[in-house]
Amino acid sequence: MASKNSYWSMESPRCHGSLVTVLSIDGGGVRGIIPGTILAFLESKLQEIDGEDVRIADYFDVIAGTSTGGLVTAMITAPDKNNRPLFAAKEINDFYLQNSPKIFPQKGWGLFSATSLLSAFSGPKYDGKYLHSIIEKLLGKTKLQQTLTNVVIPAFDVKLLQPTIFSSFEVNTTPLKNALLSDICIATSAAPTYLPAHYFETKDANGNTRSFNLVDGGVAANNPTLLAMNLVSKNIFKRREDYFPIDPVEYSKFLVISIGTGSAKVEEKYSAPEVAKWGALNWLFNNGETPIINIFSQGSADMADILASILFQTMYSEQNYLRIQDDTLTGNAASVDISTKENLQQLVTIGQNLLKKPVSRVNIETGSYEPVQGEGTNEEALTRFAILLSQERKRRNGGARAERAN
Repeated sequence: MASKNSYWSMESPRCHGSLVTVLSIDGGGVRGIIPGTILAFLESKLQEIDGEDVRIADYFDVIAGTSTGGLVTAMITAPDKNNRPLFAAKEINDFYLQNSPKIFPQKGWGLFSATSLLSAFSGPKYDGKYLHSIIEKLLGKTKLQQTLTNVVIPAFDVKLLQPTIFSSFEVNTTPLKNALLSDICIATSAAPTYLPAHYFETKDANGNTRSFNLVDGGVAANNPTLLAMNLVSKNIFKRREDYFPIDPVEYSKFLVISIGTGSAKVEEKYSAPEVAKWGALNWLFNNGETPIINIFSQGSADMADILASILFQTMYSEQNYLRIQDDTLTGNAASVDISTKENLQQLVTIGQNLLKKPVSRVNIETGSYEPVQGEGTNEEALTRFAILLSQERKRRNGGARAERAN
């Protein structure tokens, strides 16, 4: 089990494995159904190997998520009353199918009307009340330090104008960031123009307080893959060989699965001549969408993927990095908030079809995802990763048992 207590706590004398395992989940609103589908498949493969009781959190040293990915991260790492993950991966999509229509109630937002235009200026598109209540009900008083494996969830502080990263690696040294998971999830999901910013305070054992004024983590890192890898590397560097058997820059020892929520590149939505004429209103509201949000969130996600791809290529370890992303979304499927029954079911189908598509890597010049010869489908790649993850878990458990025997 890749738990904090077994392998990452300062009390543990060393890490018994040979790999550092990372799972990353992009932001994307209702499109969180796509990674939900991918994770359900991965967990089913792990269960085929190690038994039906295992969960994804048992295999990853760190799970990172932004916005909707942050919520998924909390769902699969927060403990239930038996100290097991609150959600099995196969239950993620049920949560989205049931709750998305209440989080994003449909009110004819797709129509460019006087009402929708007025709303765009008078406040966020949705009040967030249902989202806040369901997250608070699910996560209760669970704090960041209680997750079953390390997590990394970014947000952005509008008062400080800088990212705020909530990380398991920091809770001991920065106790004022040991916030409620519910506050962290509400904050990382607070997409500008869609949902209200989130304010909360924390207090440490000495009575010191800290205030947070946060919006969506996608402002800083819509794809948190590199963020997670960097924080792991920093943690390894701090503890060096006393705790870990790998060099802090030996990225070939990383095993990374990065799951996107899809994009609409195929639509080629905007052109320079068109955008050149836009003022503030057009950037904020165009045919029912918010172009500026789409652009910075997709740009952030793609940049992280491009840099991660280059990093693994330079280490001759491309097969240790699996990015699963669909850049062919069109129409409602590309939206972050269209929660009709038809669209939500369409997203489930997109996720299922994505499993059957070939493993692809981003073309650094075009930004498009291109099939990689000889690596099979995403389904086959996840099956291969499941085997590697299981072997790593067994290696660690064997090392831990041997050490206890001594």
